[in-house]
Amino acid sequence: MLRLFSTLLLAYWSFLIPMNSLQAEEIELPLLGDSSSGIVSKQQEYQLGRTWLKVFRSRVREHDDPLMQLYFEELIYNLAVFSDLEDPDLELVIIKNPTMNAFAVPGGVVGIHTGLFAFAENEDQMVSVLAHELAHLSQRHFARGLEAQRTSSMVTLAGLLAGLVVAATVGGDAGIAAMSASQAYASDSRLRYSRSNEQEADRIGLQTMERSGRDPSAAGDMFETLLMKTRYSGSQIPEFLLTHPVTEKRIADARGRSMGRGLRHYQDQPDYYLMQARAIVSMDSSSQDTITKFQTELNSNTLRPDAANYGLALAYMKAGKLKSAEILMSSLLEKNPRQIAYQYSDIEINLAQKNYSIALHKLNRLLAITPDNYPLMALESEILWQDHQYEQSGAVLTTLTRSRPEDPMLWYRLAEVRGLAGNISGVHEARAEYFILVGAFDLAREQLGLAAKLVVADFKRSAIVSQRLRDVVSMEEKAKRL
Repeated sequence: MLRLFSTLLLAYWSFLIPMNSLQAEEIELPLLGDSSSGIVSKQQEYQLGRTWLKVFRSRVREHDDPLMQLYFEELIYNLAVFSDLEDPDLELVIIKNPTMNAFAVPGGVVGIHTGLFAFAENEDQMVSVLAHELAHLSQRHFARGLEAQRTSSMVTLAGLLAGLVVAATVGGDAGIAAMSASQAYASDSRLRYSRSNEQEADRIGLQTMERSGRDPSAAGDMFETLLMKTRYSGSQIPEFLLTHPVTEKRIADARGRSMGRGLRHYQDQPDYYLMQARAIVSMDSSSQDTITKFQTELNSNTLRPDAANYGLALAYMKAGKLKSAEILMSSLLEKNPRQIAYQYSDIEINLAQKNYSIALHKLNRLLAITPDNYPLMALESEILWQDHQYEQSGAVLTTLTRSRPEDPMLWYRLAEVRGLAGNISGVHEARAEYFILVGAFDLAREQLGLAAKLVVADFKRSAIVSQRLRDVVSMEEKAKRL
C-alpha cells in the first residue's frame, strides 16, 4: 500500500513546493478572489483526481451492474445541473460493500458504497448525500484545505484517499485505522476548518436539492437515521462518519435550514426501491436469507410490495430457482410493462435459463425503442458472449467503448471476447486500454508493442497503434510531473 501511494504522496508534496521553484512556463496565475488556485489549479485537481482513480481501480473492483450504474449517473448528473459546479465532468464509481460510505475526490470523482441503500430510506435521502459530496467539489474544499494548512495537508489528505482504497478493498476496520491515523496528524485548526467545510457542504447541498425539486428536509432525516443506527454500532464507526461526523447540532442545523420548505408534497420515486432491492440481493451472501427477508416483508404488508417482489425474484434467480423468478417477474411486468428494471431482469432470467434466442428477441425489441441504451447493450453483449457469438458480442462492446471509453470493465470484457473470436491484435489493444485506466502504463506499453507487431502490414491500424503508444508515454510523463 505504501508503494502504491508513493506517487500520490509525491503529487501532494509537489503542490506544496514554493512557486518560485517552478519553471516559468508551468506557473498558473491564481484566479482573482481564489487564493487556493495559487497552490492547486483546477487542472491539477482534475489530473490528481483522475490519477487517484486509476490507482483506486487497480486495487478495488467496481460493482458491475449497468442498470444501477445508469441509475446513479442520471441521478448525479441531474443534480450537477443544479449545483455550483462550473464543469460537471464527473466520474461515478460504485463499490459493492455493505459499509455506509460515500466520498468525493478532487477532479470530479464521486464514490458510493452499495451499503448506503441500507441507510437511505428514500431517493431524496440518497440525493442528500450526493448533493453534499457535489458541494465539496464545487467549493473546492481540497484546494482550500491546502491553503489553510500547508504543512500537514499532504499527509492528511493522502492518508484519507489511501483509507478509501483500504476500506473498499479489505473492509471497514482497516479503512478506519488508515484514516484515523492520518487524521491524527491534523491540528486543531485543521479540524475546525474541516467542520467549516462540512457546514458549507450541508448548506450548498440543501440549495442544490431545492433547485432540483428535491425535498430539502430529507437531509435532516438522513442525518437522524445515521445517528440512530450508529448509536447501536458499538465502537465500529462507519468510514462515512469519520469525515462527515453527525451530531445533534448538525441535525438541528439541517432541520432549521429546510424548515417550511418541506411542507409541499414531493413525489416518491419507485425506481429507487428497485435499485435498493438490487443492492440488497447483490450484497447478501446467503440467497436463502435474502429470500426469507423479502418474503417476511411481503407477509408484513409492506408499503412497497412491488419492490419486495422484485427483490424476491432477483433472490430466486441468484439461488437458481429460475422458474419461481420467471413467474414472479412476469407478474410484475403484467402490472407495469414499461418498467425498465422489470424488462431488464426478465431478460436476465432468460439468460440464466440459457434461452438466448428469446432473450435476444426481447432485447432487440427494446433497443428498437431505446437505441444505444447502455444497460441493454451491455446485457446484449453478455448474451451473445454466452451464446458463443463472439464477433457479434465484440462488435456491441466496441460500440459501447466509444460512448464510455473510461469504463475499464468494458475494455476487460472486450479483450476476453476478442480472444475467443481469434482477434489477437484486438486483444492486445483492448488490454492496453484497460491497463491505461488502472494506471499500469508499463503493461499498456507492452500490450501496444505486441499489437504493433501484429498489424505492421495494415498501415491504418499500425498508425493508430503507434499513436496510442505515444499517447501512453505522454500520459505517463504527465503523471510523473504531478
